[in-house]
This record gives sequence, C-alpha cells and structure tokens, in this order.
Amino acid sequence: MTPPEVPTPGIAGGVKENATLSVLSRISRWGFLRVAQEKRLFDPAAQRLRLKSASPDLAVGNLSGGNQQKTLLARAIFADPDILFLDDPARGIDVAAKEDIYRLIQELAASGKSILLASSELPELMRCSDRILVLKEGRVTGLFTAADITQEAIMAAATHSFAEAG
Repeated sequence: MTPPEVPTPGIAGGVKENATLSVLSRISRWGFLRVAQEKRLFDPAAQRLRLKSASPDLAVGNLSGGNQQKTLLARAIFADPDILFLDDPARGIDVAAKEDIYRLIQELAASGKSILLASSELPELMRCSDRILVLKEGRVTGLFTAADITQEAIMAAATHSFAEAG
C-alpha cells in the first residue's frame, strides 16, 4: 500500500497547475480551465526542461528540489518576460538538475531574454554570465566582462576594503 501524499507546506497543487499558473488567462475561457490546451502548453515545456514527475498532477511538494525549481522556471517562461531575475536558481539541487537549469539559462539568453542572476556560487556566475557586477556594502567594487572573469578578480572585488581605497 502506498502512503498518502503529504504536500510540502507552502507548495500546493500539482506540477502542471503550478507551471501554468502565470498563463491562466490564455488557457481558460469564461472562468473555466481548458484542460486540453493546458496539456498542449505544459507537455513540451516539461520535456524541454527535463522535468521528472510521476504525474503532471503530482503535488509539487513531492518532487525533488531540482524538479521544483524547474516547475517554477516553467511558470516564469510561460509568462514570457523580457527580463528574468534568478536568485540562486541551482542552489541545493543535484548535478543533473543544475546542468538542465544552466542549459535553460543559456537558451533563454541566446533567444534574447535578459537574465539577472544572483548567486552565491562563483562557478555558477562564471558559467552563466556575460558580465558580472560585484557589490560590497552597497557599492560597486567590480565590473567584469566574460573575457575578464576570473575567480581571483571577483574575489578581490568582493573582499575589497573601502578604507584601503581611500
């Protein structure tokens, strides 16, 4: 006998429902959800993101952290913003899910989307960024282009002391 699903607090609803939440107006008519249209929208996105779920109706709280992140990214992509702000998008997830998310970030950037990426992981920033802006105590301490990005330069800017700079 399978134990009942216990949703994670704060993450309610199924995978498909959560992913398509930002486009309800496009997939509903007169207040009724057009299920076939929702499925036509969701299925290719789930494949593109390599979203792994036993069912599209499985509660998001029952997914791995990586697949929860992918569900949220799907929601953002469906909204079709010109700028995406991603704050530690791959933090605490497995290596395969990180690779999927990095691939998606690169695809979005190549398609003309602007992505602001805040990350506590230096390799993630270096891999996914064309430019890196380093702030310390509210001040810009470094601005690097892809050609200039090195761990040493970024760390020097991050630990820069204003007292030393005068």
